Amino acid sequence: MIHASIITLYTEVLMKNKERIIWLGVTVALAAAFIFTAASPMRASSSNSGNEKYIDNISVLFDFVLNNYVDEVSPQQLYEGAAQGIFEALNDPYSVYLTPDDMEDFSDTTTGSFGGVGMFISKQGGERPEYSPDMTFRERYFDYVEVIAPIEGTPAYKAGISAGDFIISIDGESAEGFSSDEAADVLRGVPGTEVDLTIIRHGGISKTYTLTRAVIEVPTAKYAMLDDETAYLKIIRWTPYTEESVIEAADFFRKNRYKSLIIDVRGNPGGLLSSVVDTTDLILDKGTIVSTKDRYMNTLEDFKADRKIIIPKTIPIILLTDKGSASASEILAGALKDTGRAYLIGDTTFGKGSVQQIRGFGDSGFKLTTSRYYTPDDYNIDKIGIEPHLLMTDDELSDEELESLAELVENNDIPLFVNDNPVENDEKTDAFVAELKAEGITLEERLIRKLIREEYNRSLNDPPIYDLEYDTVLKYALELFQSEGFDAAFKAVK
Repeated sequence: MIHASIITLYTEVLMKNKERIIWLGVTVALAAAFIFTAASPMRASSSNSGNEKYIDNISVLFDFVLNNYVDEVSPQQLYEGAAQGIFEALNDPYSVYLTPDDMEDFSDTTTGSFGGVGMFISKQGGERPEYSPDMTFRERYFDYVEVIAPIEGTPAYKAGISAGDFIISIDGESAEGFSSDEAADVLRGVPGTEVDLTIIRHGGISKTYTLTRAVIEVPTAKYAMLDDETAYLKIIRWTPYTEESVIEAADFFRKNRYKSLIIDVRGNPGGLLSSVVDTTDLILDKGTIVSTKDRYMNTLEDFKADRKIIIPKTIPIILLTDKGSASASEILAGALKDTGRAYLIGDTTFGKGSVQQIRGFGDSGFKLTTSRYYTPDDYNIDKIGIEPHLLMTDDELSDEELESLAELVENNDIPLFVNDNPVENDEKTDAFVAELKAEGITLEERLIRKLIREEYNRSLNDPPIYDLEYDTVLKYALELFQSEGFDAAFKAVK
């Protein structure tokens, strides 16, 4: 089945930084606040039964290989290999050893001394599924890094890379087996330099892009009035400035006398735990927002709503989600769903419900999953996601339609048309659509026009905040508010 975020060649998503946001095409940022310390990790004490023999064995192996391998090898190389092996044994894509260069990269994130292509990526966790003819598309590409979403306005976004794409090769080298961090390391680079990226999309669509790395700044939220009564808030990324943006939006809505609110976290891959907690606290007046628990199900932290709300309880809320809504976005979705504060429409969320810490020791460090988070109803969504009250996805495409979509993408028909006609013109678009249909493209005309509109939006430095003509989920949410049936639907979830 093809979901909207795969069919479309565009999804808005972002990433955080401190004073400015500069993306490197890197691994999924986590729902938790990263805890960065210079302390050495705790060593297992001698009281840990049986641990000493493993430590001794590793020491023996280290010395033997160092002194007897046919080629000279450095102690650092063996040490880093052993450290990486420890984290790889966890089968957790979010737990990794960080070399000194990796640690420097994290520092670069706050200084802005790097560039990238602008997309959010992740690696599936757990055991590799055994081959089966009935494998899903994601199972079939288990060994590859997945694009969660491109970031608006970036090279990846403008090229047409889409949520749900899998990275097959980078600069001609197979990306099979790459971790998110390894892929990110190759995608990083000096702004202005090029990188070749080959992806595969649902339906067997394969395409190679030549992307020019750039320094990228990203907003945290956008807002507007959809009509005289309905406000629209798109939260793009959970950063230290998201709460401030939401407060600013709420003030704008209040001045426009809004009576209903649509919050959109589609394609929002997450960010800071503190950001989503503080923002949710502006909506909920009491109760748990999210809690974290360790391996023994002990509650480590219980974040509660404890201050004056700025979104009145009389304002009904619809929350829009999709499979690109991950991590911190799922915390908001879980809190608003479990408390009955919002009606959820869209697709099931990504399913990122684990919490990581980053610790440094010496010049290196590691990122380790230390707990999982739970919604107010004590529900952990890791690898499951949050299902909306109303599931809205695009219809499944037939094999013939998939072939037409692949032909459009591989031939670059739509980008070439937009490049030749930089100003949107209904008459020229009508003629182009008719030409494609005459050439045998079997896609519905509406889908072709949607792809054309998205390509035009990608060419803009400041694309529109919303598009009611082609965003069927947003349009339905607005119509639901305008109908008499919403009150009954909203009350049913409380």
